[in-house]
Amino acid sequence: MTKTNTKFSRVVAMPLLAAALLTSTQVSAQQGPPPANVRTDVVTHELMAPHLDVPGTIIARNDSRISSEVAGRVDWIAEVGAVIEEGQPIARLDQRILNLQLQENEAEIASLEANLNYQQAEANRLQELATRNNAAASRVEEAVSNAEMTRQRLVQARVERDRTLYNIERSQMPAPFTGTVVERLVEPGEYAGTGTVVARLVDTEHLEVTAQAPVSVAQYINGATTLPVSMGGGLPIEAEIRTIIPVGDQVTRTFEIRVGLPEGSGIIGTPVRVAVPSNQPREVLAVPRDAIILRADGSYVFRITEENVAERILVETGAAQDDRVEVSGSLDAEDRVVIRGGERLQPGQSVVVAGDT
Repeated sequence: MTKTNTKFSRVVAMPLLAAALLTSTQVSAQQGPPPANVRTDVVTHELMAPHLDVPGTIIARNDSRISSEVAGRVDWIAEVGAVIEEGQPIARLDQRILNLQLQENEAEIASLEANLNYQQAEANRLQELATRNNAAASRVEEAVSNAEMTRQRLVQARVERDRTLYNIERSQMPAPFTGTVVERLVEPGEYAGTGTVVARLVDTEHLEVTAQAPVSVAQYINGATTLPVSMGGGLPIEAEIRTIIPVGDQVTRTFEIRVGLPEGSGIIGTPVRVAVPSNQPREVLAVPRDAIILRADGSYVFRITEENVAERILVETGAAQDDRVEVSGSLDAEDRVVIRGGERLQPGQSVVVAGDT
């Protein structure tokens, strides 16, 4: 083939190749993304009560300011952030003075025991002589009285020894529960008097929410076992009601609710919203929590048509109960909505339903 023919073939082939690529791109665009595998559930009618969001705060079930029961110089105290097991010391005082006091108590007890033995023997001897009229009754009574007084002094001395032992034990301030040291209020070398607060210990595992609800909704909360708690922008979690304080504040007209949280739900001090029922239950449309997709521009679900095509439906969420959430939008009961595989789904995309629940 000549050089001219080769050049001509290239010129002709390039437009043909471009046309083929353009045709392939157009076909792909017409076909759209490939079908996605999803799982679905249906929209249902549910009885749910309208809710009123009230502010709450995550707190610890146990939050103590540990104080010293005895006075002394601080010998050691746990670092901030240290996790202290229940019964283990948080701080320790210098025990040298207490140990010397214990030795003094033991010596006093030994002296009184020896004295009591002598006086008891003397009283027994005089009583025996008195039976033979060889000792006056007054001497016998005096000996018995002296022995009894010594016996009572011995009881007091043993009490003092037990008090010293207790103070030695309490000079190592034990943790009343397992928690984290979040604040040190004294430092090693400082003097702590009786009642001085030395550290703050917080139980970071057992958490709950404290919230103030209007007294007007108290009648609708009675009988409820859980309440939805929202933290940040995520879906609310169903938290168990731990207790309801049945006393309202006369100024704010609110009462306190304590709602338990699972471990690791948040940081103590985090603000939350608690949804409390504000009226009697009513019939609403509800979808599973997993069907709702949260985005900056709103919440939506994907409805699947009879042709297995995904439709994006904007919704507004309302009350929640167990694993279902009230929604309002262009939905009807028995509509199929995606509960798995919706995060990357595109409107108009075909789907393959793996299995309806």
